[in-house]
Amino acid sequence: MEKYQKLREEYPRFFYRGYDISEDDRELFLTYHFEIEGLSSFAPTWRFPKRAGESKEWAEDKLMQEMIFSLGMVELVSYWKITCSPQVILEVGSLNEEQIAWWKDLYFNGLGEFFYVNQIWEAKPQGFMNLVCRKPEEASCLKAEEKGSFSGNTLTPEAKKGVLVPIGGGKDSAVTLELLRDGGYPVYGYIINPRGATIHTTEAAGLDGAHVITVKRTLDPAMLELNKQGFLNGHTPFSALVAFSSIIAARIMGLSYIALSNESSANESTVLGSTVNHQYSKSFQFEKDFNRYEERYLPGSALYFSMLRPLSEFQIAGYFAKKKQYHSIFRSCNVGSKTDSWCGRCPKCLFVYLILSPFLSRQEVRDIFGRDMLEDGEMKPLLKQLTGVSQEKPFECVGSRDEVNAAIVMTIDRLLAEGERLPLLFEYYRELGLYETYKPMGNRYASYFDEENLLPEEWAELVRENCVQRREL
Repeated sequence: MEKYQKLREEYPRFFYRGYDISEDDRELFLTYHFEIEGLSSFAPTWRFPKRAGESKEWAEDKLMQEMIFSLGMVELVSYWKITCSPQVILEVGSLNEEQIAWWKDLYFNGLGEFFYVNQIWEAKPQGFMNLVCRKPEEASCLKAEEKGSFSGNTLTPEAKKGVLVPIGGGKDSAVTLELLRDGGYPVYGYIINPRGATIHTTEAAGLDGAHVITVKRTLDPAMLELNKQGFLNGHTPFSALVAFSSIIAARIMGLSYIALSNESSANESTVLGSTVNHQYSKSFQFEKDFNRYEERYLPGSALYFSMLRPLSEFQIAGYFAKKKQYHSIFRSCNVGSKTDSWCGRCPKCLFVYLILSPFLSRQEVRDIFGRDMLEDGEMKPLLKQLTGVSQEKPFECVGSRDEVNAAIVMTIDRLLAEGERLPLLFEYYRELGLYETYKPMGNRYASYFDEENLLPEEWAELVRENCVQRREL
Protein backbone atom coordinates (compact mmCIF):
# COMPACT_ATOMS: atom_id res chain seq x y z
CA MET A 1 0.00 0.00 0.00
CA GLU A 2 1.44 3.34 -1.09
CA LYS A 3 0.17 5.24 1.99
CA TYR A 4 1.73 2.65 4.32
CA GLN A 5 5.16 2.94 2.70
CA LYS A 6 4.98 6.73 2.49
CA LEU A 7 4.09 7.14 6.17
CA ARG A 8 6.81 4.73 7.29
CA GLU A 9 9.38 6.73 5.32
CA GLU A 10 8.14 10.09 6.60
CA TYR A 11 7.77 8.99 10.25
CA PRO A 12 10.37 6.27 10.84
CA ARG A 13 10.45 6.41 14.66
CA PHE A 14 7.82 5.83 17.35
CA PHE A 15 8.73 6.35 21.03
CA TYR A 16 7.36 4.88 24.23
CA ARG A 17 8.66 7.73 26.38
CA GLY A 18 7.40 6.52 29.74
CA TYR A 19 4.49 6.70 32.15
CA ASP A 20 3.46 8.65 35.23
CA ILE A 21 1.84 7.13 38.31
CA SER A 22 -0.16 9.16 40.79
CA GLU A 23 -2.39 7.79 43.50
CA ASP A 24 -4.39 8.72 46.55
CA ASP A 25 -6.56 6.69 48.90
CA ARG A 26 -9.27 6.34 46.20
CA GLU A 27 -7.55 5.56 42.89
CA LEU A 28 -4.45 4.73 40.89
CA PHE A 29 -4.02 7.17 37.99
CA LEU A 30 -1.77 6.30 35.04
CA THR A 31 -0.64 8.55 32.19
CA TYR A 32 1.33 7.08 29.28
CA HIS A 33 3.59 9.08 26.99
CA PHE A 34 4.03 8.11 23.35
CA GLU A 35 5.37 10.08 20.39
CA ILE A 36 5.47 9.73 16.62
CA GLU A 37 8.61 11.74 15.95
CA GLY A 38 7.87 14.73 13.78
CA LEU A 39 4.09 14.34 13.96
CA SER A 40 2.51 14.26 17.41
CA SER A 41 2.80 13.20 21.03
CA PHE A 42 0.07 11.33 22.93
CA ALA A 43 -0.87 11.00 26.61
CA PRO A 44 -3.67 8.44 27.13
CA THR A 45 -4.78 7.74 30.70
CA TRP A 46 -6.17 4.95 32.90
CA ARG A 47 -7.92 5.27 36.28
CA PHE A 48 -8.18 2.23 38.60
CA PRO A 49 -10.20 2.39 41.83
CA LYS A 50 -8.61 1.22 45.07
CA ARG A 51 -10.15 -0.95 47.75
CA ALA A 52 -11.84 0.98 50.52
CA GLY A 53 -9.37 1.51 53.35
CA GLU A 54 -6.40 0.37 51.24
CA SER A 55 -3.20 2.13 52.33
CA LYS A 56 -0.72 0.36 50.04
CA GLU A 57 1.39 2.55 47.77
CA TRP A 58 1.21 0.68 44.47
CA ALA A 59 3.85 2.87 42.84
CA GLU A 60 6.38 1.12 45.10
CA ASP A 61 5.23 -2.39 44.16
CA LYS A 62 7.67 -4.08 41.74
CA LEU A 63 5.08 -6.39 40.19
CA MET A 64 2.65 -3.53 39.74
CA GLN A 65 5.39 -1.50 38.01
CA GLU A 66 5.92 -4.36 35.54
CA MET A 67 2.16 -4.64 34.97
CA ILE A 68 1.81 -0.91 34.32
CA PHE A 69 4.71 -0.94 31.88
CA SER A 70 3.15 -3.95 30.11
CA LEU A 71 -0.24 -2.26 29.82
CA GLY A 72 1.57 0.58 28.07
CA MET A 73 3.07 -1.93 25.64
CA VAL A 74 -0.47 -2.86 24.54
CA GLU A 75 -1.75 0.72 24.62
CA LEU A 76 0.99 1.96 22.31
CA VAL A 77 -0.18 -0.10 19.31
CA SER A 78 -3.32 2.09 18.97
CA TYR A 79 -1.02 5.06 18.37
CA TRP A 80 1.72 3.28 16.45
CA LYS A 81 -0.75 2.13 13.78
CA ILE A 82 -1.30 5.78 12.73
CA THR A 83 1.96 5.68 10.77
CA CYS A 84 3.24 2.11 11.31
CA SER A 85 6.69 3.53 12.00
CA PRO A 86 9.31 0.83 11.30
CA GLN A 87 11.23 1.53 14.52
CA VAL A 88 9.63 1.49 18.00
CA ILE A 89 11.98 2.75 20.70
CA LEU A 90 11.28 1.97 24.37
CA GLU A 91 12.75 4.57 26.70
CA VAL A 92 11.19 2.86 29.71
CA GLY A 93 11.10 -0.71 30.95
CA SER A 94 13.33 -3.68 30.19
CA LEU A 95 12.76 -6.49 27.73
CA ASN A 96 14.95 -9.39 26.70
CA GLU A 97 14.97 -10.89 23.22
CA GLU A 98 12.30 -13.46 24.09
CA GLN A 99 9.97 -10.73 25.34
CA ILE A 100 10.58 -8.59 22.26
CA ALA A 101 9.63 -11.56 20.07
CA TRP A 102 6.50 -12.13 22.20
CA TRP A 103 5.31 -8.55 21.83
CA LYS A 104 5.98 -8.45 18.09
CA ASP A 105 3.98 -11.66 17.69
CA LEU A 106 1.04 -10.10 19.55
CA TYR A 107 1.22 -6.92 17.48
CA PHE A 108 1.43 -8.69 14.14
CA ASN A 109 -1.34 -11.21 14.78
CA GLY A 110 -3.50 -8.73 16.68
CA LEU A 111 -3.23 -6.33 13.73
CA GLY A 112 -4.07 -9.01 11.15
CA GLU A 113 -7.43 -7.43 10.39
CA PHE A 114 -5.87 -3.95 10.28
CA PHE A 115 -3.32 -5.05 7.67
CA TYR A 116 -5.93 -6.99 5.65
CA VAL A 117 -8.60 -4.27 5.55
CA ASN A 118 -6.04 -1.58 4.69
CA GLN A 119 -4.53 -3.90 2.04
CA ILE A 120 -1.09 -3.67 3.61
CA TRP A 121 0.32 -6.78 1.97
CA GLU A 122 3.90 -5.62 2.58
CA ALA A 123 3.64 -6.20 6.35
CA LYS A 124 5.64 -9.31 7.30
CA PRO A 125 6.27 -10.79 10.78
CA GLN A 126 9.97 -10.00 10.68
CA GLY A 127 10.02 -6.64 8.97
CA PHE A 128 6.90 -4.72 10.02
CA MET A 129 8.53 -3.44 13.23
CA ASN A 130 11.95 -3.18 14.83
CA LEU A 131 11.37 -3.07 18.59
CA VAL A 132 14.35 -1.43 20.34
CA CYS A 133 14.71 -1.62 24.11
CA ARG A 134 17.27 0.68 25.70
CA LYS A 135 17.82 -1.73 28.62
CA PRO A 136 17.41 -5.22 27.17
CA GLU A 137 19.79 -6.83 29.61
CA GLU A 138 17.69 -5.92 32.66
CA ALA A 139 14.49 -7.81 31.84
CA SER A 140 12.13 -8.67 34.68
CA CYS A 141 13.70 -8.21 38.07
CA LEU A 142 10.91 -10.12 39.81
CA LYS A 143 11.98 -13.10 41.87
CA ALA A 144 10.83 -16.61 41.17
CA GLU A 145 9.48 -17.00 44.70
CA GLU A 146 6.96 -14.25 43.94
CA LYS A 147 5.24 -16.66 41.58
CA GLY A 148 1.66 -17.55 42.46
CA SER A 149 0.75 -20.89 44.02
CA PHE A 150 -1.41 -22.23 41.19
CA SER A 151 -1.01 -25.96 40.88
CA GLY A 152 -2.08 -27.38 37.53
CA ASN A 153 -5.87 -27.48 37.21
CA THR A 154 -6.50 -27.38 40.96
CA LEU A 155 -8.16 -24.39 42.60
CA THR A 156 -6.28 -22.77 45.45
CA PRO A 157 -7.93 -21.33 48.58
CA GLU A 158 -7.56 -17.93 46.89
CA ALA A 159 -10.61 -18.77 44.76
CA LYS A 160 -12.83 -18.26 47.82
CA LYS A 161 -11.90 -14.57 47.80
CA GLY A 162 -13.68 -14.16 44.48
CA VAL A 163 -13.24 -14.10 40.73
CA LEU A 164 -12.81 -11.04 38.51
CA VAL A 165 -15.12 -11.22 35.46
CA PRO A 166 -14.62 -8.67 32.65
CA ILE A 167 -18.04 -7.50 31.44
CA GLY A 168 -18.68 -6.28 27.90
CA GLY A 169 -22.46 -6.07 28.06
CA GLY A 170 -23.17 -9.07 25.80
CA LYS A 171 -24.53 -12.54 26.49
CA ASP A 172 -21.16 -14.23 27.06
CA SER A 173 -20.04 -12.38 30.18
CA ALA A 174 -23.56 -12.78 31.60
CA VAL A 175 -23.19 -16.55 31.19
CA THR A 176 -19.83 -16.55 33.00
CA LEU A 177 -21.32 -14.49 35.84
CA GLU A 178 -24.23 -16.87 36.22
CA LEU A 179 -22.11 -20.02 36.11
CA LEU A 180 -19.76 -18.79 38.83
CA ARG A 181 -22.59 -17.41 40.98
CA ASP A 182 -24.47 -20.69 40.72
CA GLY A 183 -21.27 -22.44 41.78
CA GLY A 184 -21.21 -20.35 44.96
CA TYR A 185 -18.15 -18.22 44.16
CA PRO A 186 -17.99 -14.48 44.94
CA VAL A 187 -17.91 -12.55 41.68
CA TYR A 188 -16.45 -9.10 40.93
CA GLY A 189 -17.50 -7.43 37.70
CA TYR A 190 -14.75 -5.62 35.79
CA ILE A 191 -15.85 -2.83 33.44
CA ILE A 192 -13.76 -0.55 31.23
CA ASN A 193 -15.61 2.70 30.44
CA PRO A 194 -19.10 1.75 31.67
CA ARG A 195 -22.20 2.06 29.48
CA GLY A 196 -25.81 1.10 29.92
CA ALA A 197 -25.49 -2.60 29.04
CA THR A 198 -22.45 -3.24 31.25
CA ILE A 199 -24.02 -1.48 34.22
CA HIS A 200 -27.36 -3.24 33.74
CA THR A 201 -25.57 -6.60 33.50
CA THR A 202 -24.05 -6.16 36.95
CA GLU A 203 -27.47 -5.14 38.29
CA ALA A 204 -29.15 -8.19 36.75
CA ALA A 205 -26.43 -10.36 38.30
CA GLY A 206 -27.16 -8.87 41.73
CA LEU A 207 -23.71 -7.31 42.19
CA ASP A 208 -23.48 -4.40 44.62
CA GLY A 209 -21.08 -1.46 44.29
CA ALA A 210 -18.36 -3.22 46.28
CA HIS A 211 -18.34 -6.02 43.71
CA VAL A 212 -18.13 -3.86 40.59
CA ILE A 213 -14.71 -2.50 39.57
CA THR A 214 -15.05 0.32 37.09
CA VAL A 215 -11.97 1.51 35.22
CA LYS A 216 -11.77 4.61 33.04
CA ARG A 217 -9.62 4.56 29.90
CA THR A 218 -9.20 7.82 27.99
CA LEU A 219 -7.85 8.06 24.44
CA ASP A 220 -5.71 10.99 23.44
CA PRO A 221 -7.78 13.33 21.22
CA ALA A 222 -4.76 13.90 18.95
CA MET A 223 -5.09 10.29 17.73
CA LEU A 224 -8.76 10.78 16.93
CA GLU A 225 -7.95 13.96 15.01
CA LEU A 226 -5.24 12.22 12.97
CA ASN A 227 -7.71 9.46 12.14
CA LYS A 228 -10.07 12.13 10.77
CA GLN A 229 -7.22 13.54 8.67
CA GLY A 230 -6.79 10.22 6.86
CA PHE A 231 -3.87 8.62 8.64
CA LEU A 232 -3.97 4.83 8.99
CA ASN A 233 -6.70 3.45 11.22
CA GLY A 234 -8.32 0.13 12.03
CA HIS A 235 -8.80 -2.75 14.46
CA THR A 236 -6.35 -3.35 17.31
CA PRO A 237 -6.23 -6.25 19.82
CA PHE A 238 -8.56 -4.77 22.43
CA SER A 239 -8.85 -8.00 24.41
CA ALA A 240 -5.11 -7.79 25.09
CA LEU A 241 -5.85 -4.46 26.79
CA VAL A 242 -8.49 -6.25 28.84
CA ALA A 243 -5.93 -8.90 29.80
CA PHE A 244 -3.18 -6.56 30.99
CA SER A 245 -5.52 -4.08 32.66
CA SER A 246 -7.49 -6.83 34.42
CA ILE A 247 -4.40 -8.21 36.16
CA ILE A 248 -3.77 -4.70 37.51
CA ALA A 249 -7.34 -4.50 38.81
CA ALA A 250 -7.11 -8.00 40.28
CA ARG A 251 -3.89 -7.17 42.15
CA ILE A 252 -5.41 -4.00 43.60
CA MET A 253 -8.47 -5.95 44.77
CA GLY A 254 -6.50 -8.92 46.08
CA LEU A 255 -8.01 -11.42 43.61
CA SER A 256 -6.12 -14.31 42.06
CA TYR A 257 -8.49 -15.44 39.28
CA ILE A 258 -9.76 -13.66 36.17
CA ALA A 259 -12.49 -15.42 34.18
CA LEU A 260 -12.90 -14.28 30.60
CA SER A 261 -15.85 -15.23 28.40
CA ASN A 262 -14.20 -16.25 25.12
CA GLU A 263 -15.64 -19.34 23.46
CA SER A 264 -14.01 -22.04 21.35
CA SER A 265 -15.13 -20.53 18.02
CA ALA A 266 -13.03 -17.41 18.68
CA ASN A 267 -10.18 -19.49 17.27
CA GLU A 268 -11.67 -19.60 13.76
CA SER A 269 -10.06 -17.33 11.14
CA THR A 270 -12.20 -14.54 9.75
CA VAL A 271 -10.88 -15.03 6.19
CA LEU A 272 -10.98 -18.59 4.88
CA GLY A 273 -7.54 -20.03 4.18
CA SER A 274 -5.73 -17.35 6.19
CA THR A 275 -4.61 -16.59 9.74
CA VAL A 276 -6.48 -13.27 9.79
CA ASN A 277 -8.68 -13.39 12.88
CA HIS A 278 -10.76 -10.46 14.10
CA GLN A 279 -10.81 -12.17 17.49
CA TYR A 280 -7.09 -13.03 17.74
CA SER A 281 -6.68 -11.66 21.27
CA LYS A 282 -9.75 -13.71 22.27
CA SER A 283 -8.25 -16.89 20.83
CA PHE A 284 -6.88 -19.79 22.83
CA GLN A 285 -3.47 -19.13 21.31
CA PHE A 286 -3.34 -15.68 22.88
CA GLU A 287 -4.72 -17.03 26.16
CA LYS A 288 -1.91 -19.62 26.32
CA ASP A 289 0.72 -17.08 25.28
CA PHE A 290 -0.50 -14.59 27.89
CA ASN A 291 -0.36 -17.20 30.64
CA ARG A 292 3.19 -18.15 29.69
CA TYR A 293 4.18 -14.49 29.74
CA GLU A 294 2.59 -14.03 33.17
CA GLU A 295 4.31 -17.10 34.57
CA ARG A 296 7.74 -16.07 33.35
CA TYR A 297 7.73 -12.27 33.56
CA LEU A 298 4.85 -11.30 35.87
CA PRO A 299 5.04 -13.98 38.58
CA GLY A 300 2.37 -13.51 41.22
CA SER A 301 -0.27 -12.07 38.90
CA ALA A 302 -3.78 -13.52 38.70
CA LEU A 303 -4.56 -16.65 36.69
CA TYR A 304 -6.16 -15.51 33.45
CA PHE A 305 -8.43 -17.97 31.65
CA SER A 306 -11.69 -18.13 29.72
CA MET A 307 -14.59 -19.77 31.53
CA LEU A 308 -16.37 -20.46 28.23
CA ARG A 309 -13.39 -21.76 26.22
CA PRO A 310 -14.70 -25.36 26.18
CA LEU A 311 -18.03 -24.26 24.69
CA SER A 312 -19.44 -23.31 21.33
CA GLU A 313 -21.48 -20.16 20.75
CA PHE A 314 -24.39 -22.52 20.21
CA GLN A 315 -24.18 -23.91 23.75
CA ILE A 316 -23.66 -20.45 25.25
CA ALA A 317 -26.80 -19.21 23.50
CA GLY A 318 -28.77 -22.19 24.82
CA TYR A 319 -27.75 -21.43 28.41
CA PHE A 320 -28.29 -17.69 28.00
CA ALA A 321 -31.78 -18.22 26.60
CA LYS A 322 -32.83 -19.51 30.04
CA LYS A 323 -31.58 -16.37 31.81
CA LYS A 324 -34.53 -14.12 31.00
CA GLN A 325 -33.40 -11.33 33.34
CA TYR A 326 -30.71 -10.35 30.84
CA HIS A 327 -32.77 -10.45 27.64
CA SER A 328 -33.98 -6.87 27.73
CA ILE A 329 -30.70 -5.32 28.81
CA PHE A 330 -27.81 -7.11 27.04
CA ARG A 331 -26.23 -5.43 23.98
CA SER A 332 -23.59 -6.78 21.59
CA CYS A 333 -23.98 -4.39 18.64
CA ASN A 334 -20.90 -2.25 17.99
CA VAL A 335 -22.84 0.08 15.69
CA GLY A 336 -25.35 0.82 18.44
CA SER A 337 -22.87 0.86 21.34
CA LYS A 338 -22.89 4.65 21.75
CA THR A 339 -26.67 4.66 22.15
CA ASP A 340 -26.81 1.34 23.99
CA SER A 341 -29.08 -0.18 21.35
CA TRP A 342 -29.32 -2.88 18.67
CA CYS A 343 -29.06 -1.38 15.21
CA GLY A 344 -30.80 -4.47 13.79
CA ARG A 345 -28.93 -4.25 10.49
CA CYS A 346 -25.31 -5.24 11.12
CA PRO A 347 -23.60 -8.67 11.05
CA LYS A 348 -23.36 -8.86 14.83
CA CYS A 349 -27.08 -8.24 15.26
CA LEU A 350 -27.93 -10.88 12.67
CA PHE A 351 -25.56 -13.41 14.22
CA VAL A 352 -27.01 -13.02 17.73
CA TYR A 353 -30.53 -13.15 16.25
CA LEU A 354 -29.75 -16.44 14.49
CA ILE A 355 -27.89 -18.12 17.35
CA LEU A 356 -30.72 -17.41 19.82
CA SER A 357 -33.50 -18.47 17.44
CA PRO A 358 -33.36 -22.24 18.16
CA PHE A 359 -33.98 -21.59 21.85
CA LEU A 360 -36.55 -18.77 21.86
CA SER A 361 -39.85 -18.15 20.11
CA ARG A 362 -39.90 -15.86 17.10
CA GLN A 363 -41.71 -13.24 19.15
CA GLU A 364 -39.17 -13.42 21.98
CA VAL A 365 -36.30 -12.82 19.55
CA ARG A 366 -38.17 -9.97 17.84
CA ASP A 367 -38.77 -8.36 21.22
CA ILE A 368 -35.02 -8.35 21.97
CA PHE A 369 -34.04 -6.60 18.72
CA GLY A 370 -37.14 -4.52 18.06
CA ARG A 371 -37.55 -5.81 14.50
CA ASP A 372 -37.74 -9.03 12.49
CA MET A 373 -34.40 -9.30 10.70
CA LEU A 374 -35.44 -12.60 9.11
CA GLU A 375 -37.91 -10.76 6.88
CA ASP A 376 -35.37 -8.22 5.65
CA GLY A 377 -34.03 -9.04 2.18
CA GLU A 378 -31.17 -6.58 2.62
CA MET A 379 -29.64 -9.02 5.14
CA LYS A 380 -28.97 -11.66 2.45
CA PRO A 381 -25.29 -10.68 1.89
CA LEU A 382 -24.67 -10.84 5.66
CA LEU A 383 -26.32 -14.26 5.81
CA LYS A 384 -23.93 -15.50 3.12
CA GLN A 385 -20.96 -14.19 5.10
CA LEU A 386 -22.08 -15.81 8.35
CA THR A 387 -22.83 -19.19 6.76
CA GLY A 388 -19.59 -19.53 4.78
CA VAL A 389 -20.96 -18.88 1.28
CA SER A 390 -18.67 -15.84 1.17
CA GLN A 391 -14.95 -16.28 1.79
CA GLU A 392 -14.88 -13.66 4.53
CA LYS A 393 -16.80 -13.76 7.76
CA PRO A 394 -17.82 -10.32 8.99
CA PHE A 395 -15.06 -8.58 10.92
CA GLU A 396 -17.05 -8.91 14.12
CA CYS A 397 -17.01 -11.21 17.15
CA VAL A 398 -19.32 -13.86 15.72
CA GLY A 399 -19.47 -17.65 16.00
CA SER A 400 -18.17 -20.20 13.55
CA ARG A 401 -19.78 -20.83 10.19
CA ASP A 402 -20.83 -24.33 11.25
CA GLU A 403 -22.51 -23.01 14.40
CA VAL A 404 -24.58 -20.53 12.41
CA ASN A 405 -25.66 -23.22 9.98
CA ALA A 406 -26.59 -25.58 12.81
CA ALA A 407 -28.69 -22.86 14.46
CA ILE A 408 -30.53 -22.05 11.22
CA VAL A 409 -31.26 -25.71 10.42
CA MET A 410 -32.55 -26.34 13.93
CA THR A 411 -34.81 -23.26 13.77
CA ILE A 412 -36.15 -24.21 10.33
CA ASP A 413 -36.92 -27.73 11.55
CA ARG A 414 -38.83 -26.37 14.53
CA LEU A 415 -40.84 -23.90 12.44
CA LEU A 416 -41.74 -26.60 9.93
CA ALA A 417 -42.78 -28.97 12.72
CA GLU A 418 -45.02 -26.25 14.15
CA GLY A 419 -46.57 -25.59 10.75
CA GLU A 420 -45.25 -22.02 10.55
CA ARG A 421 -44.34 -20.21 7.36
CA LEU A 422 -40.61 -19.81 6.90
CA PRO A 423 -39.37 -16.21 6.96
CA LEU A 424 -37.71 -14.70 3.90
CA LEU A 425 -34.08 -15.32 4.94
CA PHE A 426 -34.76 -18.97 5.70
CA GLU A 427 -36.42 -19.49 2.33
CA TYR A 428 -33.34 -17.90 0.77
CA TYR A 429 -31.15 -20.22 2.85
CA ARG A 430 -32.95 -23.22 1.35
CA GLU A 431 -32.60 -21.77 -2.16
CA LEU A 432 -28.82 -21.67 -1.63
CA GLY A 433 -28.90 -25.40 -0.93
CA LEU A 434 -27.48 -24.96 2.56
CA TYR A 435 -30.36 -26.63 4.36
CA GLU A 436 -29.80 -29.91 2.50
CA THR A 437 -26.06 -29.65 3.11
CA TYR A 438 -26.19 -29.10 6.85
CA LYS A 439 -29.32 -30.95 7.95
CA PRO A 440 -27.65 -34.40 7.88
CA MET A 441 -25.00 -33.12 10.29
CA GLY A 442 -27.59 -32.65 13.04
CA ASN A 443 -26.81 -30.89 16.32
CA ARG A 444 -23.10 -31.48 16.78
CA TYR A 445 -22.82 -29.10 19.68
CA ALA A 446 -25.08 -30.47 22.39
CA SER A 447 -22.29 -32.62 23.86
CA TYR A 448 -19.39 -30.48 22.61
CA PHE A 449 -16.55 -29.79 25.04
CA ASP A 450 -13.20 -28.46 23.86
CA GLU A 451 -10.49 -29.98 26.03
CA GLU A 452 -8.04 -27.26 24.97
CA ASN A 453 -8.69 -24.89 27.83
CA LEU A 454 -7.05 -23.54 30.99
CA LEU A 455 -9.99 -23.91 33.38
CA PRO A 456 -9.31 -25.30 36.83
CA GLU A 457 -11.04 -28.70 36.86
CA GLU A 458 -13.65 -27.68 39.43
CA TRP A 459 -14.88 -24.90 37.15
CA ALA A 460 -14.60 -27.09 34.06
CA GLU A 461 -17.02 -29.48 35.76
CA LEU A 462 -19.33 -26.56 36.51
CA VAL A 463 -19.40 -25.78 32.79
CA ARG A 464 -20.06 -29.42 31.90
CA GLU A 465 -22.94 -29.73 34.34
CA ASN A 466 -24.72 -26.62 33.12
CA CYS A 467 -23.95 -26.38 29.41
CA VAL A 468 -22.95 -29.79 28.06
CA GLN A 469 -25.38 -32.60 27.31
CA ARG A 470 -24.00 -35.87 28.58
CA ARG A 471 -23.53 -38.52 25.92
CA GLU A 472 -25.71 -41.59 26.41
CA LEU A 473 -23.76 -44.83 26.78
